Amino acid sequence: MSADSSERILTYRTSPPLLRRSRRHIHESMRMKAQEGTPPLLSGEHTLYTDQEVTFCDPLQCHSELFLKGNIYITNYRMVFKAATTERVPYSLTIPLGAISCVEKFGSVKYSLSGYGFQIICKDARTIKFAFKSEPHRRRGAFEALKMMVSPADIQGNVFAFEFKAQFPVDGWMVYNAEDEYRRMGVSSEGGVRGLWNLSFVNKYYERCDTYPSVLAVPMECDNRLIDAVCKFRSKGRFPVLSWFNPHSECSITRSSQPLCGLLNRRCPEDEAYIQNIIHTNRNSTMAMLHIFDARPKLNAMANIPMGGGYETKDQYANTELNFLDIENIHKMRESLFKLQDVCSLCVDDKQRFALLQNSQWLHHIKAVLTGAQRIADVINQTNSSALIHCSDGWDRTSQLSSLAQVLLNPFYRTIIGFEVLVEKEWISFGHKFDKRTGHGGSAHGDEQRAPIFLQFIDCVWQMCVQFPHAFEFNEHFLVTILNHLYSCAFGTFLTDSERTRDNLAIRARTISLWSFINSQIGVYRNTSYSEHGVCQLFCSLLEGLCLYSDHKHTYNCCLQNT
Repeated sequence: MSADSSERILTYRTSPPLLRRSRRHIHESMRMKAQEGTPPLLSGEHTLYTDQEVTFCDPLQCHSELFLKGNIYITNYRMVFKAATTERVPYSLTIPLGAISCVEKFGSVKYSLSGYGFQIICKDARTIKFAFKSEPHRRRGAFEALKMMVSPADIQGNVFAFEFKAQFPVDGWMVYNAEDEYRRMGVSSEGGVRGLWNLSFVNKYYERCDTYPSVLAVPMECDNRLIDAVCKFRSKGRFPVLSWFNPHSECSITRSSQPLCGLLNRRCPEDEAYIQNIIHTNRNSTMAMLHIFDARPKLNAMANIPMGGGYETKDQYANTELNFLDIENIHKMRESLFKLQDVCSLCVDDKQRFALLQNSQWLHHIKAVLTGAQRIADVINQTNSSALIHCSDGWDRTSQLSSLAQVLLNPFYRTIIGFEVLVEKEWISFGHKFDKRTGHGGSAHGDEQRAPIFLQFIDCVWQMCVQFPHAFEFNEHFLVTILNHLYSCAFGTFLTDSERTRDNLAIRARTISLWSFINSQIGVYRNTSYSEHGVCQLFCSLLEGLCLYSDHKHTYNCCLQNT
């Protein structure tokens, strides 16, 4: 078994040549002896089911479907199809179980005009089809094995991350420490270099907000009594806290959820005072104003009022300016992804593909998110003002906008380590619901809580990389690897919905960080065109020239791997 073969197990597609030159001792820890003919197994991986004489049907061959006969192997981590040695090319296909949304049967033994087998619908929009001989119960074993592993009753003991025992020379869990990141911005428990923001441990035991991290940064003038009142007036208790601070300009980005105004147009003096305290942390603003960016369309924000939600108004919040960014909710995004599946999987001509892409509205949504992030960055850069970002609950669109604005404003987040810190800070620690949005361990393919929010974020970053090829230290392979393991469940990085749950499950102690895998071979993910002393601030001026993320085609079209 070659050293690079175990590496390719962790990817959806054929690894680039540079990947094969990564350090041998990393791969040695990932390998274990496999039975002859079976794929090489990772440390902690074991085979659960095998089946022979299975046919893989590739629907992307336009003139005639590509049929490859071979064997399938189902382990506690993935399903592998290996073409038989009699086939003209020795291909294999790997699908992590965590990436599978559902498994559906098609055809029957008696009526098999359309074939007899099952298709796998993946969370990233791929559809993969396998056919079996028309014999009674021929597909049952593989189908039931997949169903059992794809939809475990309890994610804690049934995803591969808890069994993966590889060892890496770098501990990825050390990449992010909240206190260290705030100190890098000039914020500490003593008030920092400017004495404007203060580290707060008011949420140390997750009592104020169970979806926020334990370490937060709040305006220096805000005490715990004020924070308690504000928590009660913000959806899910997600009161405004610091995401990013420039100690030189004193500009900041804060994030929160919507205020709970309701039909009675309730007010909260403490919340209004808290917003004024945020304004006071920026003494250099040319307008002495806080720009509030509500990610929602205004009509959607108004629709939240009968349900107890709402938004800020100038009458209640002095020295503020409210901006609606017209980004649709998770249901629209999920619908768009389903339509994108046709773009990526159907064999059609360019004209039809373009029509399908237009109908999916995928690039329309990407443009809306990028435009919103650019507006936030422009306000901070051009007027030296600070920004508060929220949507409804503050863990989906808010994470997209806050993190993308920071990528535009701060070159640190365009480095490999900086981007990892950004993902840890804005997505993982601030409670983006990775389990619910990706459906880890879930059996409901049509679950209304699933949505491609993090996928959209990565797509937006890729659009920036295309526009500014010298501004990012990382390459496309870095982004693809992150996306692959968003779904794979091989690492603990994207498991669960909050820091509190991760602490309760001891995720750091029991699983491996994705950053351990990436940073142990960091050269593989470096952009050779990167200019360390390039542009400090980016401006997305080509929003009309967006294109479909190229690796959507490679990843979604279930590229076969050469073995």
